[in-house]
Amino acid sequence: MRNISHIGIIGAGAWGTALAVSARRSGLKVTLWAHEADVADAIRSKHENPVFLPGIKLDPGIAATTEPDALLETDAVLAVAPAQFLRPTLARFAPGWPEGLPLVLCAKGIEQGTLDLMTEVAAEILPKAALAVLSGPTFAIEVARGLPTAVTLACKDARLGAKLVSALGTRSLRPYLGDDPIGAEVGGAVKNVLAIACGIVSGKGFGDNARAALITRGLAEIVRLAVAKGGKPETLMGLSGLGDLILTANSTQSRNFSVGVQLGQGKTLAEALAGKSSVAEGVASAASTVALGRKMGVEMPISQAVDAVLNQGADLDATIEALLSRPFKNEV
Repeated sequence: MRNISHIGIIGAGAWGTALAVSARRSGLKVTLWAHEADVADAIRSKHENPVFLPGIKLDPGIAATTEPDALLETDAVLAVAPAQFLRPTLARFAPGWPEGLPLVLCAKGIEQGTLDLMTEVAAEILPKAALAVLSGPTFAIEVARGLPTAVTLACKDARLGAKLVSALGTRSLRPYLGDDPIGAEVGGAVKNVLAIACGIVSGKGFGDNARAALITRGLAEIVRLAVAKGGKPETLMGLSGLGDLILTANSTQSRNFSVGVQLGQGKTLAEALAGKSSVAEGVASAASTVALGRKMGVEMPISQAVDAVLNQGADLDATIEALLSRPFKNEV
């Protein structure tokens, strides 16, 4: 197994750029692939990404490219393209992908249509890749600034996982090794949907009690779905489950939470999404989350309510009333 000294990153959005900054901080050589030529040009010429991560000066050692082949000579690749675009993005890298080149999935979502997790998408498109998942409570701007952050690095291959942790870890970005990619992925995907629900609660002015209840019952939905998919419940008590949910469901820095706040305040979905350069993954993943839950026989009333409001034209107040009118039941 090769040593990891050169990292490739697919996706120069806020999170991809922040991971590039962190990787340089750990002493790695970094090649960052951007879909947009103007973003790559700005990183090369100005050492900044004003579109997706303004205000952060980038190390001149971060190489930016729009050529997929440039990443195939690295020691490991982080895939940070938005979840609903991951399949066509990875397809651009499939020709010539070396046997065993590690691919770390950093996008959070469930693919529409197929209902695939990101590892399932990657296994189909890049069957030669050795897969891992990076997930947890992270705001890109804080990672880029070097503020303390802990994440889960989930990998079935313990030896590869340890190498990735050693390569990517810094004093400020602390990866914890796990062996449950499915649990880590489900936690990262579903918390985005639940964060929209928590934002609605905040926008409606329902108070902290209601948001705490929603987080707790939402976590129960995540655990049920993860276990049905073959994940471990204890994974969801960690950084990629409870930790990520707490962060995303309590801060206006969260794109998903802020969309929910605006919905709760009476704005339409189009108005809530207007002017945002980054993707609110929960909007795209709501329908696929509910569909996957239905396929797996998992009850997910909060996620279903969010999907109904976002995608089925359901009245927000009536949907909230329906949730509050559900029969009382045992907690476990």
